[in-house]
Amino acid sequence: MSSEDQSQLETTNIVANVEPQPAMDPVEPQPATDLVEPQPAMDPEEAELLRKLDSMNRLIEEDKRSAQNILLLRSDNSPNSNESSNISRRDSMKSSNSDISNLANDEHANSEEEWALWKKVVINYPQYQKQKLVLADLVRKGIPSHFRPLAWQLLCDVKDNDALKTKYVEFLRRQSPCEKVIKRDVARTFPEHELFRSTQGQESLFNIMKAYSLYDREVGYCQGSGFISGVLLMTMPEEDAFCVFTKIMQDYKLREMCKPNMYFLGQCMYQLECLVEESLPELYNHFCQQAFHTSMYSSSWFLTLFATSFPLSLSLRVMDVFLLEGLDIIFRVALSLLETHQDELMMHDMEGMKTVRVFPLSIDDPIFWSKQVSI
Repeated sequence: MSSEDQSQLETTNIVANVEPQPAMDPVEPQPATDLVEPQPAMDPEEAELLRKLDSMNRLIEEDKRSAQNILLLRSDNSPNSNESSNISRRDSMKSSNSDISNLANDEHANSEEEWALWKKVVINYPQYQKQKLVLADLVRKGIPSHFRPLAWQLLCDVKDNDALKTKYVEFLRRQSPCEKVIKRDVARTFPEHELFRSTQGQESLFNIMKAYSLYDREVGYCQGSGFISGVLLMTMPEEDAFCVFTKIMQDYKLREMCKPNMYFLGQCMYQLECLVEESLPELYNHFCQQAFHTSMYSSSWFLTLFATSFPLSLSLRVMDVFLLEGLDIIFRVALSLLETHQDELMMHDMEGMKTVRVFPLSIDDPIFWSKQVSI
């Protein structure tokens, strides 16, 4: 028998040894109700908001010196970095912004209702700007962290200020006579914060302070203003932080406080002293008896907007309201703090009062933000 015939015989035997399989029942088509329904189209307002936030996120990601980028770079080096790369663009946007929220312990960051509400505020800001009481109530409750970059720029009217950003780039190429002092103070600004323990974070802070010293040569550099810039850098890219900082200095009277003679700062402290005398006469008399001058406890409140006195979460909330209402909020918060801690303060002499740490008991109490004062 030839090899070809033998191969054919083996094939035949194999086929013969295979038992026939029973016929399969036909597969019935699934009912239409089990099919996945198509997702509804995104409404134009939400699409526009996501576009703006996506654009802001891209700026933050491209800014190697931003707080969010430093945190994201560190997370990319973790063992789970491959899993995080599969997150959708919208989830990724929320996740990256939540890093800053975690640093600030911002309880408002993950509320879906607030997301929807602040989406309307950001998209229709001119309409909300006319409804001052409504806008004030929303801001006092706290701006969600992922909306702060846009909201802060809208509140101080500096959104899309390309001319100021162009000046910023030009200032970075020049030298400032204040550079030595700025470098000395940069290392002392939020020294425990993760962002400013890095070289990149300190460089961003130095750049903003240096650029402003060239922008406003009369003021130059004022010790303490770095803390305001630091709070801004924790929230937005470097160029945007410079624009908002410049607006704060120019339009919110901070530059008047920071002038070499600091006359306006003295005037603000005197006004606060008069308010304490009027509202808290017993505490005022105690301060006078102990020679505890207003400048001993309030100068940093005005110069840093409480950034050196409060935890970051509270500093962000103060900045929210400050950008809407200006310096009035500093007086209101100061009076609320002194009233809250009046009994404790009156138990100490001058040296003892210097060690008392004053914090609001409840920042969500409307009275804390809306205490009426006459300045």
